[in-house]
Amino acid sequence: MLFDPAAHESPAADGWDAGRAGAAIRAIAADAEAAFAGDGWPMHPADRDPSDVDRPLRTVYLGAAGVVRALTDLERRGFIELSRDYLPLLRGPHADDFPEQPTHAGSLWMGETGIRLVEHGLAPSAAVADRLAELIAANASDERCDVMWGSPGSMLAAREMHRRTGDGRWLDLWRDSANRLLAAWDDESGLWTQRLYGRVFQFLGPAHGFAGCAMALAEEPDPVLHRRIGDVARRYAVIEDGMANWQPALSEELRHRSGTIRLQWCHGAPGIVASLANVLPGDDDHTELLTAGGELTWRAGPLTKGPGLCHGTAGNGYALLALFERTGDERWLDRARAFAIHTAFQVERERGRYGRGRHTLWTGDAGAALYLADCLDARYRLPLP
Repeated sequence: MLFDPAAHESPAADGWDAGRAGAAIRAIAADAEAAFAGDGWPMHPADRDPSDVDRPLRTVYLGAAGVVRALTDLERRGFIELSRDYLPLLRGPHADDFPEQPTHAGSLWMGETGIRLVEHGLAPSAAVADRLAELIAANASDERCDVMWGSPGSMLAAREMHRRTGDGRWLDLWRDSANRLLAAWDDESGLWTQRLYGRVFQFLGPAHGFAGCAMALAEEPDPVLHRRIGDVARRYAVIEDGMANWQPALSEELRHRSGTIRLQWCHGAPGIVASLANVLPGDDDHTELLTAGGELTWRAGPLTKGPGLCHGTAGNGYALLALFERTGDERWLDRARAFAIHTAFQVERERGRYGRGRHTLWTGDAGAALYLADCLDARYRLPLP
């Protein structure tokens, strides 16, 4: 079996309704604005570990920068109108941003790099750009070797800055990290090694492993590189009855050490498909492989974990949107929109369960709102960076 039925549920019976999707986006934004506490958004109980500091975070993954990134993007696209200016929340270093692990400053998702990238998007300045360049350069040889903490994440930030500014220094920073990442690519396994949380892994998914590294490298077209990435993706695919999944890490089978089979964006087919749909060569064989991963994602159904991007229904839905973009087949858009309606339902259900919204980009409601907007616009645009 390629997935655990107990980890999934059937899509909501309601059909696609653009009006309902738009209303859900506005409700999420209104709830976020109402819950704003001046210094950010209180951490949701589902995101809190016993060791977490009891204060709002500013980072992209779980903190204010991610929520602001989502809200301002939705406003630019005409989905909402914001009632306040969130830029002051992002400006300047806070001495307690990274109290236990100051070396995390270079991280895209969990450090200052992501905060400065969002700040620059709202108010470009030479000072913010220079600080970003320092952070990206310092993260080039980070041993974590993943999107969340390491150089692949800061490489995505460098390419985004080049798109915004056209300044060649960002390409130089990207290439320096890319050369180091290529040198660290293991020929035998086809994977990279991550040194995370005091352990050594070789992950396959986009948050921490192969797919994220491949995505960062593939920002620059290279047919040889893309074929090599495609060979590795095929090598580790587990295929049954026209469907495919990928193990979380080289040392694990499909069934994770927790006893479950992961089928979500961070680990499993949805993340592989969403990350590599624009990377793998455009031939029929690679399209068939990606489609097999998408077919499994659809047949398994939305995740019971909730509506989020990293390990929720919206993240899985982005695999379906990515296949629509790659193939032009409207079936994938219809399926993505079915997941979107269910995502809106899950946001409401979780808000009722906890009596509050979950105000984060990658685990909560803000990411769900972006997914709903992308389904309305019929486009694939996962919020990376």
